[in-house]
Amino acid sequence: MNVDELVCEALRDQAAGQPPAAPGFADRVLAVRRRRLSRRLASAAAAAAAVVAVAVAVPMLDTGKQDVRPSGGVEQTSVTARPEQSPPRDVIAAGRVALAAYYTSRNVERSADRAVSQRTYWLLNPETKKYEKADRWSYVAAAPGLETAAVLERDLPVWRIGLLDLASGEVKRWIPIDRPVAGVEFSADGTKLVATTYDQNPDQRVKIERSDGWASLFMKSYRTGFHVIDVASGRSSWAGGKVSSGPDDPGGFINSRQDFGFSRDGSLVWAGLPSEPGKRYYDVSGKEVAPPARERYRDWPVKAGVSPDGALVAGQFAGKKWKTSSLVLDSRTGKTRTEVRGQQLLAWVDGDSLVARDIGPDGNEYHQRLVLVTMGSDKVVPLSGYRSPKDDTKGRWEPVFAER
Repeated sequence: MNVDELVCEALRDQAAGQPPAAPGFADRVLAVRRRRLSRRLASAAAAAAAVVAVAVAVPMLDTGKQDVRPSGGVEQTSVTARPEQSPPRDVIAAGRVALAAYYTSRNVERSADRAVSQRTYWLLNPETKKYEKADRWSYVAAAPGLETAAVLERDLPVWRIGLLDLASGEVKRWIPIDRPVAGVEFSADGTKLVATTYDQNPDQRVKIERSDGWASLFMKSYRTGFHVIDVASGRSSWAGGKVSSGPDDPGGFINSRQDFGFSRDGSLVWAGLPSEPGKRYYDVSGKEVAPPARERYRDWPVKAGVSPDGALVAGQFAGKKWKTSSLVLDSRTGKTRTEVRGQQLLAWVDGDSLVARDIGPDGNEYHQRLVLVTMGSDKVVPLSGYRSPKDDTKGRWEPVFAER
């Protein structure tokens, strides 16, 4: 059976139980098929499933196993789910975002009472659509478009940033810097990097007394500032001084690793605080400024941040309507707009759906998987298999998302 026959059969099966499709349905189906073919989908069956998944007025499916969205949704969302894979081997994607990478951590002892938390990454190859181990890097940030990643070498902090080609696995260019860094992030348009500078490794761990465990350095930070780097030219500027923060700062202490990121429009740099006021924004010179209007209620532990149109912001855990759920706030007023399923909101998929981390039927708060959640619906799409509840194991992987 060829691709056309598979598409037709899949659409006929879906149409049998659905109301008439909205105008323009065929055009959307063909457009999605062309996009999927151009991205070299591995099989005709996957192509057929992708076509069905994006149709307006047709319930959105994962791999054909679960209904997750009521008829009449206004957003078109394509989903590539791997509910049987943890850690994932093949690409996971939904709408505007994809799982660009994931990493595991383990504590590597340096002395009797000191260790370093060390990451091992698996990066998405955009050609094979599979995750490939890349244990050379201590820190990875994927650029929008899923073609390039910024990488830092193993022993942090480091004096250069690599621009890695994700298809070949080769570093295309090194960007030298004059103060060592241990964290890096792209702007939303991919034209800039903000690199957080430290004078010691922020991932150091100390032995916990009367225990076999390790803990991060409490109320101790080696952060010194940030570079803002133009990706094309490699030119950078550095800001330090008060942006370093520390236990003597009246705004409160910071974690041993407290990296900087960009505001939505890339004009400002910000970082979280574990205590009030919860976050601080700076211009590129390091001068503290007020948060942008639509980021006033952004919460730094909530990775999803502000919605694509800027109207909403992902909020903290709620646990009211369901055992695990999260708030979605009005970005201008901070008032609750709705409550969605999900223990933690990780990335916006479109204007009304998000990737979240959520627990399973066993109720174990550490036994989690990636799911797709939608405002106005109590259903979810499993995107991955369940992570192990045990810290510092290969089954306890952390996702890294980027826009496609």
